[in-house]
Amino acid sequence: MSARPQSRRLRVGRCSQIDQVYLITAVTHNRQPFFSDWRAARLLVHQLRKAQWAGLADSLSWVVMPDHFHWLMQLKHRELSSVVHRVKCQAAGQINGYLGRSGQFWQRGFHDRALRSDEDVRPVARYIIANPIRAGLVKRVHDYPLWDAHWLDGCEY
Repeated sequence: MSARPQSRRLRVGRCSQIDQVYLITAVTHNRQPFFSDWRAARLLVHQLRKAQWAGLADSLSWVVMPDHFHWLMQLKHRELSSVVHRVKCQAAGQINGYLGRSGQFWQRGFHDRALRSDEDVRPVARYIIANPIRAGLVKRVHDYPLWDAHWLDGCEY
């Protein structure tokens, strides 16, 4: 199956609702581990923060893994696809420049899941930031530098 039909399927039924909380996952092209380079990963983190500073989304939690990222965010302005596209596009340009490469950086599209209004976001945030533990990258989340959750400073992982 080609990438285009799969990409189209990722968009079927997607809607954007202001103040809705979404879990976003985006993967690098061919799952290349670009974010194993901490400086490259920090360029992506900067774009996540810029989306918040611009008032596009409130970042509730995120983690950057070697070949993908998870972002729990509350949409504040614009359409979901537009906000994620902006983050991915600007990050790709900066990271490609930093790495001295060109070409496709991300897989097409992204996965999103809207959380139900009665769903507690904290367990989802904990699940996100525990990704490095489940992947065997670290034994404790505090040993991994590429995550944040605005209310989980004191969590015991």
